[in-house]
Amino acid sequence: MRLFGKIAGMTQKKQVSPRQSKKASYRLRNWSKYNQSLVERGAITVWIDEEVLANWNPQPEGKRKRGGQVQYSDQAIECLLMLKAVYRLPYRQTIGFARSLLNLLDAAVRVPDYSLLCKRSKGLEVALPTSQTDEPQHIVLDSTGLKVYGEGEWKVRQHGFSKRRTWRKLHLSVNEDTQELQALVLTEANVDDAEAGKKLIDDTPGSIEAVGGDGAYDKRKFYEAATQRGIQQVNVPPRRDAKIWQHGNSKKAPLPRDENLRQIRRIGYTKWKEASGYHRRSLAETAVYRFKVIFGNTLSTRTLSRQITEARIKAAALNRITQLGMPDSYRVA
Repeated sequence: MRLFGKIAGMTQKKQVSPRQSKKASYRLRNWSKYNQSLVERGAITVWIDEEVLANWNPQPEGKRKRGGQVQYSDQAIECLLMLKAVYRLPYRQTIGFARSLLNLLDAAVRVPDYSLLCKRSKGLEVALPTSQTDEPQHIVLDSTGLKVYGEGEWKVRQHGFSKRRTWRKLHLSVNEDTQELQALVLTEANVDDAEAGKKLIDDTPGSIEAVGGDGAYDKRKFYEAATQRGIQQVNVPPRRDAKIWQHGNSKKAPLPRDENLRQIRRIGYTKWKEASGYHRRSLAETAVYRFKVIFGNTLSTRTLSRQITEARIKAAALNRITQLGMPDSYRVA
């Protein structure tokens, strides 16, 4: 009888709530345009254009100096490093790939040696291509880890990890509307998010109206940096045992964190997140996901200065990909 009862219980359908019964589905409004942007990502002309070839060699400035002369411009080095990042090539294969492409294009330019490319990557200034706008922007912040040394996931799962594991921490500032990376900071793994968030706020160009992040940014130094930048809205959830920093009767301007905490006490965490638009912070996580899917979760260079250049090259390439076209989806009822 007990066995029969168990079998009968297994055949019964599990009770599912109405919210769980329907899985959210989405459709694209701009499938044709987005599909074309996916095709254009593989076009060589996206990464090598006529302007780069015209400025391949540096222009002479003033009187010739003694010693060896710079033969390749920063723009040429950046172009080669962009090819290396997009197509995930080592230095030597990058040089061979670039030579074959320039020969097919009949470009009368030389390609540097792989050792020179590696040396010039140290301290190279790489600007992030972003859309110009005069409107105040909403930015969201997040961080992730990029592996330098260490075993793969399968080896760690089977045998555990060794002591020789090194990571770098990548901090991103993302525009909510355009989903472009506005600023980037690469640090060692022991740097906390609030400290790096200060530099992200300072490096983000243009006017900032609101900034969002997770609870890791709930520190006084981060709020002070946001106040100095003139940011009116800071969507960072205070920790559960948070206390008011400044008394309500103070003549000073109210602190954004205290205003968030008072509102949370009135309406609760869930309603505060909905009212403040805190869930828009997930767009930063989406940017991190896209970064790792396209370029991987590792760094190929070994020194921090070259790793910073590598990360900025990848961020600049990601912005170019974003500008080609992004999906515009809507939820199906």
